[in-house]
Amino acid sequence: MAGLARAQDAAWPAKPVRLILPFTPGGATDFQGRILCDMLTRHFGQQFFIDYKPGAGSNIGVAELARSAPDGYTLGWITVASHAINPTLYAKLPFDHLKDFAPVSMIGMFPNLLVVNNALPVRTVSELISLLKKEPGKYAFASSGQGTSLHLCGEMFKVMTGTDMLHVPYKGGGPAITDVIAGVVSMTFGNMPTVLPHAKGGKVRAIAVTSSERWFTAPEIPTVAETVPGFLSMSWHGVAFPARTPEAIVDRLAAAIHKALATPEMQQRLAAGGSKATPMSPKEFAAFIREDTERWAPAIRASGARVE
Repeated sequence: MAGLARAQDAAWPAKPVRLILPFTPGGATDFQGRILCDMLTRHFGQQFFIDYKPGAGSNIGVAELARSAPDGYTLGWITVASHAINPTLYAKLPFDHLKDFAPVSMIGMFPNLLVVNNALPVRTVSELISLLKKEPGKYAFASSGQGTSLHLCGEMFKVMTGTDMLHVPYKGGGPAITDVIAGVVSMTFGNMPTVLPHAKGGKVRAIAVTSSERWFTAPEIPTVAETVPGFLSMSWHGVAFPARTPEAIVDRLAAAIHKALATPEMQQRLAAGGSKATPMSPKEFAAFIREDTERWAPAIRASGARVE
């Protein structure tokens, strides 16, 4: 039996592999997910395809991943939301973010980008803070859902600047930036791969990035921290299997992902959207998830944000 199991693991993948994406099409996760599936399909000669399961701040799709058979044929996209923010933000989750998954590798890391509707009379973080303090509660920021990094980034900004604005959650980063462009909401702390092309195209105005230093794909854009010392919010995406997936399969996929992330093609395609390729071994990724959960917890508690 053990020999048969090893043979099956060595033959993986022998059929198409489903990648659960817990957000709507058009956002940063869709952008990176499509790139990854394309690269893995070419590498293994077996189809990797996306299955969209949006909603509840990514909890619906991630919970389905946790419940899936650990046979290597259901893979899931996990993010800073599902595996670092939600464990503190939500009073109760339908999964244990540390015990119910077998992390494979991080794919990319990037800051959020604060962009505003072109009609909003601000061009700097200082001007935005002044406007929000002058008319507290008048302006709204869009996010990709309750408890996502876009939401908590806005909450962190409010806490650290002493400002007040409304939160308008959407089911993904794509719909959120669409309404910022249209002027339905004033701004968003959007994922870099989603909003940077719109900013460079003049559809919205870029104000600042949320990394500690200026980002390599847009060095002309200042950081929030240049005006608000200590402000830091990084988004990341990676993939995981359900817990108890054979280690041989986890390691084989991790090796393929790291090979893909090392190619100029993959790095350039990620960088085109503002993301930096960030490969991690399964053990390194698991340790990072623990550390990032602890990093976000104080900011979430200080903001008072809580989802029952």
